[in-house]
Amino acid sequence: MAASKPVEPQSGTGLPRWQLALLVGAPIALGLGAVYLWSRCRANEKRGKGEGERKAPEGSASPVQGQRSPANQEPADMTPLDRAQSAKSKGNKYFKAGKYDNAIQCYTEAINLCPKDQKSDLSTFYQNRAAAYEQQMRWAEVVQDCSQAVELNPRYVKALFRRAKALEKLDSRKECLEDVTAVCILEAFQNQQSMLLADRVLKQLGKEKAKEKYKNREPLMPSPQFIKSYFSSFTDDIISQPLQKGEKKDEDKDKEGEAAEVTESSSYLKAKQYMEEENYDKIISECTKEVESQGRYTAEALLLRATFYLLIGNATAAQPDLDRVINMQDANVKLQANALIKRGSMYMQQQQPHLSTQDFNSAAEIDSHNADVYHHRGQLKILLDQVEEAVGDFDACIKLRPDSALAQAQKCFALYRQAYTGNNPAQVQTAMNGFEDVIKRFPKCAEGYALYAQALTDQQQFGKADEMYDKCIELEPDNATTYVHKGLLQLQWKQDLDLGLELISKAIEIDNKCDFAYETMGTIEVQRGNLDKAIDMFNKAINLAKSEMEMAHLYSLCDAAYAQTEVARKYGLKPPTL
Repeated sequence: MAASKPVEPQSGTGLPRWQLALLVGAPIALGLGAVYLWSRCRANEKRGKGEGERKAPEGSASPVQGQRSPANQEPADMTPLDRAQSAKSKGNKYFKAGKYDNAIQCYTEAINLCPKDQKSDLSTFYQNRAAAYEQQMRWAEVVQDCSQAVELNPRYVKALFRRAKALEKLDSRKECLEDVTAVCILEAFQNQQSMLLADRVLKQLGKEKAKEKYKNREPLMPSPQFIKSYFSSFTDDIISQPLQKGEKKDEDKDKEGEAAEVTESSSYLKAKQYMEEENYDKIISECTKEVESQGRYTAEALLLRATFYLLIGNATAAQPDLDRVINMQDANVKLQANALIKRGSMYMQQQQPHLSTQDFNSAAEIDSHNADVYHHRGQLKILLDQVEEAVGDFDACIKLRPDSALAQAQKCFALYRQAYTGNNPAQVQTAMNGFEDVIKRFPKCAEGYALYAQALTDQQQFGKADEMYDKCIELEPDNATTYVHKGLLQLQWKQDLDLGLELISKAIEIDNKCDFAYETMGTIEVQRGNLDKAIDMFNKAINLAKSEMEMAHLYSLCDAAYAQTEVARKYGLKPPTL
């Protein structure tokens, strides 16, 4: 899809969690899970026990065992701790009856009576009083009492989780995340309530930070390899076609863009020349000159400028240019269809699928013979889990351009995903046979090998998947993303950490602007327990993010890693490492 990374298969439930972040553009299933990658039993997580809301106070609501005194009377020989336990039991009765003020009084009495050296009991009394405050939505008091409980018992799960919930209510998300991170580690990631809270807070923090950072970020031109890969996904794009001796006048173009050549120079033609020379930094300024002079290539210049605005991550500047091209009365229809595709892709990155779908449908209406429309809409449908519609779009693209290897490969992936998620072995095999046919018919299509490799990985056919990645590298030795995928395969297949890291490092060497490589390196460093290095990798990826949505996801990973460093420092808690 335009202005986004290529669609990649979603990892299956049997894969390690370092695969979670591979599908770019789709919603993140569980932000925290992408960092706590050691927990490998997602599909078999215990349910029921420990998953309910922790609302009730601790301890029996009945009098302590052996106490037979009449109501409101206590034996004269009761110790201070006995009296404290008795007060707590009364508080529990009031709590269950919904009389929270009375419960708070009893728990306060228990706190005052309890000997200070009885830390375990005293922490329970504070936690119980916090539970009563929670019912009254007195969040500051909840935090205060839970803090007292945690100070007395640093690994007190109930108190940590209750404080986390109260901190969320007080918009103290950073502190909330630290508490819920500790809870997740202590509970071995088996409690859905704490996992969901962590995920929710991480997403909120990520969105907040990304919104501010993205608004003030310095535009950054992607690598030449990324730009060439982006334009190669279009076949009916006038602005990406090679420059001839001259360029076509708008008034000479028919609906299909055919025209005689002209020889006069223009700023737009200079921009096209810079594009061929891979001198991408000069393109926007030359297009601006063409637009300001209202030259004959104004529509093309607007579209080319908008495209490069999208590539550097400046959607705010791109949209007015795309809008102008789309609304031009006399613009070439292929320019308008291309602008709709790119605006639709931009909307998808902004998580506005309804507007995205509208633009793709409009493009199909005005240029029904444009293969690009169906190809890119098919990728959109994959991201929206509308697989049958995606297959239909890829079929339409293939009908218009039977030699479109990329569409053939994407169709195979769509069919594979449909069969895999539907747990249909026969259809899975049919899709795998389709991949074999694609790489046989189109042996120079690197994307075909790459998608087949990821399907093979899902099927645990690691050796053959490795061969497919080698084919990709042979065809496109400067494609950094392939090295990252091959590195991940080594980790999953052979648990070969050194080789995996070597391949991902090679990806960064090839393309030091490959945010996917930095993100993957960061997740692996989390697994290794190198949290500071992981945070450094995530921050590098953040600075390279091409959309606010990607940046929010990366901030979530970074914040989760940072929370782990704080939990390790405060409580000495660390998840197992590689």
